[in-house]
Amino acid sequence: MSLDWSAFSPVSALLGGLLIGLGASLFVLCNGRIAGISGLLGSVLAKAQAEGLTEKALFLLGILVAPLLWSVLAGLPVVVIEASWPVLLLAGLLVGLGTRYASGCTSGHGVCGLARLSWRSLVATLSFMAAGLATVYLLRHLAGG
Repeated sequence: MSLDWSAFSPVSALLGGLLIGLGASLFVLCNGRIAGISGLLGSVLAKAQAEGLTEKALFLLGILVAPLLWSVLAGLPVVVIEASWPVLLLAGLLVGLGTRYASGCTSGHGVCGLARLSWRSLVATLSFMAAGLATVYLLRHLAGG
């Protein structure tokens, strides 16, 4: 995947961050639950009669529908993924395992946990970032990818 830095807009990034924060804030204020996507998805998939199932399912549906609505208004950026299917499947598996071991994902720890000043979330988020940086360095610079 490559980024077109000439098309980067700090305004759209700021607005996107504000919308993520607003969504997470409204979810916790209205439901008393953290908007960690891996936890919400796991809860919806694991328990057909889970408490708050409707709210969780609607929140997840909103994440899927929002880009479709945006594409009607402004069009989506062109995304080029240069990795093969086996690499993408392995990456997805590793992310899934990581969220299980960390008891959450970047949305739960990085957005909601840091906003609550959680030390556990700070350590988890720093670990996510370090692992991502190390992976990119290893694959791009040492493995010649």
